[in-house]
Amino acid sequence: MSLETTARSLTIWFWIALVLSLLAWTMAGYPWPMCALAALPLLAPLSGLLRGRRHTYAWATLFAIPYLAFALTELLANPAARWVAAMSLLLVFGWFCTMILFLRASRAHRG
Repeated sequence: MSLETTARSLTIWFWIALVLSLLAWTMAGYPWPMCALAALPLLAPLSGLLRGRRHTYAWATLFAIPYLAFALTELLANPAARWVAAMSLLLVFGWFCTMILFLRASRAHRG
C-alpha cells in the first residue's frame, strides 16, 4: 500500500471520527440540532476526499480551521465539555495532518 493510499484512507477515517465527535457534543449538554448543524458543513468536501482530488484536499485543510478553533476555545473555556473538546481537537488535528500528508505524497507521486 502506497503512502498516498494510506493517507487517503486515514483522512476518511479521521473525517468519520470527527463527524461522530461533533455529534458527541450532545453528551456535554449541547442541543442535538446544534451538533447536527455543526457537522453538516463537513459533507461539502466528502465527495472530493473520497475521489482523491488534490484540489479538495487543499481547500479542506483551510476548512478544518474553524473546527480547530472551536474545539480549542471550548477546551479552554468550558470545563464541562473539556473531554469532548479534547477529543474533537485531536481528531480535527489528525484530519488536517492526514490531508497534508496526502497532498505531499500525491505531489511526490506525480512529480
